[in-house]
Amino acid sequence: MKKLLQIAAGRRISPLLRALGRRYFAGSTEEVYAKRNYANNVSEYNTVINSLIAQRRHYLLRDVYDDMMLDGVQPSREIFHSLIVGTMKGARFQDAFFFRDQMKIFGLVPDVALYNFLISTCGKCKYSDQAICILEEMKINEVKPTGQTYICLLNACAASGRIDRVNAIVRDMTAAGLGLNKFCYAGLIAAHKNKIPLTDDTASKIIELVEQSKGWSSIEASRDMAENVIIGVSEEELYNIPTADYVHRRGGFFNRQLTVYHVALHACADLRNVEAMETILEMLKKDGKSPDFFLTMQTMRCYLHSGNLDRGLQIFEEYMNSGEPAMVEVFLTFIEGAMVGHTPKGMELAQDTLVKMNAMGFYLGGPTRGSDLLLQAAGEKTGGYTTANYIWDLMQAQKINPLFPAVEAYYHGLKERQIPEDDARLKLVSQVFNYKRQRNMLGIE
Repeated sequence: MKKLLQIAAGRRISPLLRALGRRYFAGSTEEVYAKRNYANNVSEYNTVINSLIAQRRHYLLRDVYDDMMLDGVQPSREIFHSLIVGTMKGARFQDAFFFRDQMKIFGLVPDVALYNFLISTCGKCKYSDQAICILEEMKINEVKPTGQTYICLLNACAASGRIDRVNAIVRDMTAAGLGLNKFCYAGLIAAHKNKIPLTDDTASKIIELVEQSKGWSSIEASRDMAENVIIGVSEEELYNIPTADYVHRRGGFFNRQLTVYHVALHACADLRNVEAMETILEMLKKDGKSPDFFLTMQTMRCYLHSGNLDRGLQIFEEYMNSGEPAMVEVFLTFIEGAMVGHTPKGMELAQDTLVKMNAMGFYLGGPTRGSDLLLQAAGEKTGGYTTANYIWDLMQAQKINPLFPAVEAYYHGLKERQIPEDDARLKLVSQVFNYKRQRNMLGIE
């Protein structure tokens, strides 16, 4: 139970240390082992697993399962559902299929919902071949695919840019009498954006699909989706839609009826195609709709990534003066976009915005966001490196543990400058870099 409380409180326990601990305590007293244990029965283990998922500590799910096996606790179907949902949310491909195999060992055949989660995981990790294999396995096990299954498969193939497979799935759905809903069109748009190499007509195809989507239909929303909602999986998350992180947020972040527009503008920003983005915004206006929070962010991102710093700044300032709630995502999107190209003006604007954001009490939001900013700022080859230094200091002040790639880039950026070896900043960064490099080599981080 002590471990259960530790997990609920958010304390991190290294899997490596836990493994070493098991060896040491294998012959120890029952009392000492109990203090080191995650839980004692299926119900407690399910609580721990759901807590880890809520904290986004998906890397510990395998460790929890190992403890269950050591305790002789037989996992239930509900436990496997939670484990596979967790690996899907964390995009942990190998763990997902490990749990699938373990499920079979215990004589449990995955149901259609679990197969859908596995296909979704394949999409997140860009393994479209494995997603197709899952569909074949369903047929062998006589598990009937639903409309939701085919949409998962469509979007999984779209993530890898496999337009041929996406079109084949669309044909199969149409032949089966299933109409295309907004998530199908979202997948079609993503497939064109992710295709390698890109073709000259990519932008026009995206615009064409937005127009075609206006007559989208609903596909088997019912029971399957209701079950997913109960366990905290939205359609956006299941189909790997860019707005997935905003679904459970309050405050009107985005209009779920604009899914196709969300995906289309997100694609335009990735492609740095301002002309296509402006065309799609005009289509939105003709439909009598206004851009929501997410569309505003993608518009700003598209201008910034295309090198139009002034227009991106204008959109940022208009939003901040609009009376709408100030959101950390708006700050971070502008800061990240302003640093594209590492121009003197852009780096200055990025740092000034970081200072303003910090003064307003906004938190960087975890190691990934902060590390992404540090990694980009560390690419500055000229100038005083003040933006990268400020981001590092901010992460230290907020006790955010930077990820290894960001630390590595920042360390090498400092080494390229004429900084004395006994400089306090360089010494600290060197220590962190050497520590994280060793962990990275061991596969711990």
